[in-house]
Amino acid sequence: MNIYQCIAALTDNCVKHKLIGDEDRIYCVNRLAAILKIDDPNICRYNENLSIPQILDLIIEYAVNNKIIEDLFDEKEILSANIMNIFVSKPSEINDKFYSLYKIGSKTATDYFYNLSQYSNYIQTQRIAKNISYKVNTEYGDLDITINLSKPEKNPKDIAAAKNISQTNYPKCLLCIENEGYEGRINHPARANLRTIRLSLDDERWYFQYSPYAYYNEHCIILSSEHRDMKIDRKAFSRLIEFVEAFPHYFLGSNADLPIVGGSILTHDHYQGGKYEFAMAKAQSEYDFNIPDYDNIKCSIVKWPMSVIRLCSDDKTKILDTADHILNKWRKYSDESVDIIAFSGDIPHNTITPIARIRDGKYELDLILRNNRQTKEHPLGIFHPHEDVQHIKKENIGLIEAMGLAVLPGRLVNELHEVEKYIAGEKNNVAQYHKKWADQLKNNFSGDKNEIEQYVRNAVGNKFLRVLEDAGVFKRDEKGQLAFKRFISSL
Repeated sequence: MNIYQCIAALTDNCVKHKLIGDEDRIYCVNRLAAILKIDDPNICRYNENLSIPQILDLIIEYAVNNKIIEDLFDEKEILSANIMNIFVSKPSEINDKFYSLYKIGSKTATDYFYNLSQYSNYIQTQRIAKNISYKVNTEYGDLDITINLSKPEKNPKDIAAAKNISQTNYPKCLLCIENEGYEGRINHPARANLRTIRLSLDDERWYFQYSPYAYYNEHCIILSSEHRDMKIDRKAFSRLIEFVEAFPHYFLGSNADLPIVGGSILTHDHYQGGKYEFAMAKAQSEYDFNIPDYDNIKCSIVKWPMSVIRLCSDDKTKILDTADHILNKWRKYSDESVDIIAFSGDIPHNTITPIARIRDGKYELDLILRNNRQTKEHPLGIFHPHEDVQHIKKENIGLIEAMGLAVLPGRLVNELHEVEKYIAGEKNNVAQYHKKWADQLKNNFSGDKNEIEQYVRNAVGNKFLRVLEDAGVFKRDEKGQLAFKRFISSL
C-alpha cells in the first residue's frame, strides 16, 4: 500500500468503527495529510483488509523513511497517537455520549467506551496479542499465567535520546489527568488519543480509563483527580463499593498502600477493575465466622494461598463498617509466632489489598491481609516471593497477582525454551539462575518430547503458586491457620 491508500484505509476504518461520521472524512484526510506533510492527499481506493494498528505501522514506516520523524520509539509513538487523535472526539463529547448510553445500561456505556479505546489504538490490541497467556490448574483453581511481550524494548538509540532531553514535572506521573491529550515526549508515553470518563466517587472527582496494555478483559483504571499517595481506609472501601454499584458487571480493587506489598505506583491514588473473574473470586469460603456488633454480615476465610477475608451483605453501610473495623484491627495486630509485627518504631507494616464486586445482588468485599516487614534472611520482604522463586517472579505482588494472574517478564520466553531443550537433552544455554530448577524438572520428567512445553508451563504455574504462598501472611499449614483464627477472634 502506498501512503495515499494508507490514508484512505485508515479513514474508512475510522468511519466503519464509528470514531467519525462519513461527513468528517474530508476534514480528517486533510488533517492527516498536514501531519504527514502531503500537499495533495489524492483520496483513492484500496483493497487490503488491514486493522487500524496495521495501517498505522505502515504510515509510521512512511514517516520514518521520509524523515518526518526520527527512527526513535517515542517519536513513532507520539506520531501514532497524534494521528489517531484526529479521529477521536473531545472529552466533553465522549462523556456526553457515555452518559446518554448509561441511561440505557451501564454495560452499554462501557461497551461504547471500551470499543472507542480499542479502535483509537489507545488500548494496544496488536501488541497485547503478542503476550503468551495460559492457565494452570491448582488446588485453588485455575491460575492465569501471562508472559508480558506487549511493551517493546527500547534500543540504545532510544536510551541515548532520553538522556539528552531536559526534565519536566508535567504531568507529575503517568496516572495524572494531565496525561489526557498530552502529546508525550522522549521517555514519557504519548497520550494524545487518551480519553477519560468523569466520575464522582465519595463526593470527589475521579476519572475512568482503560489500561493501554490490558492484562485481562476490559482492564480499567480509576484515577483520583488529585496527585496524592495511595491510601487504604474506609473512604477507599466506600469508593470501591460505589463504583461497582454504578457498574455491577465490573469488579474494582486497590493495590495496598505500602511499599513491597503495594503496586508499582504508590504516589497516585488509583484503583483497577474490569470485566473478568479471577481464580480468587471463584475460590470458596472454608471457614465462616461472625463478628460481635457487626450483624447481617456473612464473614469467611477464603480457600486461597494468600490470607483473604470475604465479607458479603446487602447492607452497604454495615459492610463498610465491618471492613473498616477489620482494617483498624489489622493495622495494629502483631503475632510474632508467625513473623507478623505491626510496627518497627513508627513505621507501619500491616495493610490490606481490597477488592469489591456485586454478586447475586449483594455487596462482596475481599480483604487480603498484607505485611511488608523485611529481615536479613528475606531482605525483599518476609511475605514477598522468596529467593528460590525469584528466578521466575521477583517483582511486587500487587492487586492483579494477588487475585491469581501472574504477570511475568518477557525474558522468560527464551529462557524457558532453553529449559525445555535442557530437559529434552538437547544443546542449550540455560541461565544460571534457572539451573537448579531445571535439574529438578529434568530429573522428574517421564513423558515424551512433545509434552515438555506443557510440563514446563505447569511448573511455572506451580512456581507462581509458591509466590502467592510466600505472600500469604498466615500460611496454609496448621500453625498458620490457627494463627489466622486467633486474629479472627481478636475482631
